[in-house]
Amino acid sequence: MSQKIHEIVTNKIIEELEKGVIPWHKPWSGLGRCINYKSRKSYSFLNEMLLHKPGEYLTFKQVEELGGKVLKGEKASIVTFWKILPVEERNDKGEVIKKKIPLLRYYNVFHLDQTEGIQSKVIENDKEFNDIQCAETVTSDYFTKHKIDFMSVAGNRAYYSPAVDRVVMPLKKQFDSENEYYNVLFHETVHSTGHSSRLKRITDTSRFGDEEYSKEELVAEIGAATLMNTFGIDNSSTLKNSVAYIQSWLGALRNDKSLIISASSRAGKAVNMILEKEIEEYE
Repeated sequence: MSQKIHEIVTNKIIEELEKGVIPWHKPWSGLGRCINYKSRKSYSFLNEMLLHKPGEYLTFKQVEELGGKVLKGEKASIVTFWKILPVEERNDKGEVIKKKIPLLRYYNVFHLDQTEGIQSKVIENDKEFNDIQCAETVTSDYFTKHKIDFMSVAGNRAYYSPAVDRVVMPLKKQFDSENEYYNVLFHETVHSTGHSSRLKRITDTSRFGDEEYSKEELVAEIGAATLMNTFGIDNSSTLKNSVAYIQSWLGALRNDKSLIISASSRAGKAVNMILEKEIEEYE
């Protein structure tokens, strides 16, 4: 079942890329999140990539329970979730080993606009973070807590060096906008979470252009987009939509049906570390 869901999700992302749309660059950044109507929790960024617009989403059953109905002709979207299954296995010595196995599942949801008879619960400006100053504070606190060397210098390169655990950024005034600056800063900050002392994604053998490097780039891309959305920073001006850029990701996703889900999960862990939230156990 999990393998089938990997293919369903990947095919939907590929469909968007083939249209020239890069799903992890949501055009609605700064306009709110996709949230579960019942729990009021935001969906993961992978699920936001699968949904069409921000707002409240419900299952068909939830719509019925609330006395509403889905409008005629409306089609559902899918969202994924992990279910942790406790299992017991015997090792070579015959001892019982208890393990937890993550199982990927999906279900269908409808945007509130696709229904009638149900009142929205959205409160204006109901955001956990909502400005660039907050983004500056959070990233600065993260660098300080994890003793990451941060340098802002006049130059034309932005990068993270795992060898010396350093994020290097050009001066903010060198960027066309603050939004572009923070998009790049978030990208490099996400890379830093992969250090061997943190989430252990980056290895000494990773080289530009190889498979491991490409996977890490997608993690940083999705993580940066998640942070832009979390802080309410519009990313429409930072969108990379060149033909070569899109074709490179199309090729990667077609070759590895688990790539987008794995990268999204790793990006989620990275973002939670930066925001000082609990990091999920599963991959």
